[in-house]
Amino acid sequence: MKKIRLRSNKLRRILRVRGKIFGTKERPRLCVFRSNKYTYGQLVDDKTAKTLVDVSDKVREVHIGKNKTQAAFELGKLLAKRAKVAKITNVVFDKRWYKYHGRVKSFADGARSLKLVF
Repeated sequence: MKKIRLRSNKLRRILRVRGKIFGTKERPRLCVFRSNKYTYGQLVDDKTAKTLVDVSDKVREVHIGKNKTQAAFELGKLLAKRAKVAKITNVVFDKRWYKYHGRVKSFADGARSLKLVF
């Protein structure tokens, strides 16, 4: 019973955040996902339901020798570099149900450090 309530609360938080943001080709949605071990990020065009750029800290050089927060910062920088190659400068940040601190904040700061605007 408690597990069902927690899932519905999480879904409600996701829908509350997603109801306010929408990604387009000119300004895609930057979606962040955290697992226990890794962090993932992708730029999504919601009009065509396509992923434009994606990154994962499973990339060996990002994760080796760093803690998860430092790896998330480097991953944000890597996403910003790939976005610049794809000629994307403005994005809408989608934190999903996560609070804006720790790995999520570090990921966003890394993307902002290379002039990705959101």
